[in-house]
Amino acid sequence: MSARDLFHEAVKNALQKENWIVTDDPLKIEFEEVTFKIDLGAQRLIAAERAGEKIAVEIKSFASNSAVSDFHTALGQFLNYQIALEEKEPERQLYLAVPVDAYETFFQTRLAQIAVRRHRLKLIIYEPIMEMIVGWTN
Repeated sequence: MSARDLFHEAVKNALQKENWIVTDDPLKIEFEEVTFKIDLGAQRLIAAERAGEKIAVEIKSFASNSAVSDFHTALGQFLNYQIALEEKEPERQLYLAVPVDAYETFFQTRLAQIAVRRHRLKLIIYEPIMEMIVGWTN
């Protein structure tokens, strides 16, 4: 089993506070000979008679000494997971969960902003101590 991110439970709890139902922990996607394990799969019912909104969430703490290295890893995972989801579960939207302090610092750099825009990264910005979602980007 792969190691969970430092803030895995904080993000899971924050999603549940916003009425998301965690359906997979982790979400396993088989793509040919590769099995990807995305941190969480979740669903939120829009209305009783309509299909639910589905997301996959890759959680990152950005807790190492190098935000650039953390970002390289996160971006690579995101791009590979996006391919697998497009092929296997196209109705599910992929999000990268990042802590608010990383979003307010590293993600405001030109490099990060260009990469987010170019690769169409969807972000969940979370506060790990309060276990809260503070923002979503599309």
